[in-house]
Amino acid sequence: MYKIRESELDEFIDFSHKISLKYNNWVCNLKNNERKLLSLNHPFWKKAERKLFVVEKNGNIIGKIAGIINYAYDEFHNEKTAFFGFFDCIDDEKAAGMLLKNVEDFAKEKGYNRIIGPANPSSNYTWGVLIENFDESNVIMMPYNPPYYADLLESNGYVKEKDLYAFKWIYIEEIMKRFEGVLNKIYEENKEIRIEFANLDDINSVFNDFKNVYNKAWEKNWGFVPMSDEEIEETFNELKKIIKKEYVLFAKDGEKAVAFCLMLPDFNIALKAFNKKTFPLNWLGFFYNYLFKINSGRMLALGVNLEYRGRGIEVALILKAIEVSKKLGWKWGELSWTLEDNIKINKTIEKFGGRVYKKYRIYGKEIS
Repeated sequence: MYKIRESELDEFIDFSHKISLKYNNWVCNLKNNERKLLSLNHPFWKKAERKLFVVEKNGNIIGKIAGIINYAYDEFHNEKTAFFGFFDCIDDEKAAGMLLKNVEDFAKEKGYNRIIGPANPSSNYTWGVLIENFDESNVIMMPYNPPYYADLLESNGYVKEKDLYAFKWIYIEEIMKRFEGVLNKIYEENKEIRIEFANLDDINSVFNDFKNVYNKAWEKNWGFVPMSDEEIEETFNELKKIIKKEYVLFAKDGEKAVAFCLMLPDFNIALKAFNKKTFPLNWLGFFYNYLFKINSGRMLALGVNLEYRGRGIEVALILKAIEVSKKLGWKWGELSWTLEDNIKINKTIEKFGGRVYKKYRIYGKEIS
């Protein structure tokens, strides 16, 4: 017998970890991180609300979903679009249908007639359903799901809104040498621009530089919604625990940050082992057996303020990031995500030897 109900936070989070154990390539988020993000104390929810649902079969939870109303998105885009997110389910069309219907009813009760997702809880965090390449693990701060998720959504009337690309890049010396002349020309034509590492000794300055670029650089992107100062600060405080100066590059015009690049080692390599085990000494294994073996990373973000685009600054940042990643001992990296129709940046990544190796899809549905 199936039953759907509103969910308590702990059981909602626990289900993701239970289902992820069945898939070797699925590296689940740390429970504490998920709990912070879903807690109503998180600054995202100051201009948003959510309702959590789980579906049970014979008393056992077999799926979960969140209905999300993001008032900041509505204001920025001057439209009313609801979201669903944090969707996980066994391969059961009836269960998925019950979950989706409940978030649709929630959205309609709030006066919305359109819903998209999955957004966890917005484009500033993780979103999308993995639709290609289930044979490689998700890298840090990227989602994973079994192949049947797309079928569950499509069988319930959801259609493609947009695809997101994840590129794999492998260091090839010959390709890098081709850009030496290009890089010299970029610096010659932009003498007022310098690229520097984040000064972590002045963390407030780094925070302000990040804040001054982030919302400006992405404001024209499909699906984007600006982050509040509190959201940025919350995200920044989380990153501070694992960040080094080499992971953050700023392009500056004088003292003004006009572009930045953010990278992180792929800590999921270590977490993959940690998540699959429960024995008490696992933390020792985590630190000593895996942490120092990380040989790949992810470029999470690359943004240039509108008035500084078309000058090669993004190319200079990518080349500097590649130089840094080589010194860090990374053999390859993921650049994710980009919009499928962001032709310029996608072509730029391809010129550096990147290739699309994973795709994620945002789904939508009219619910009037």
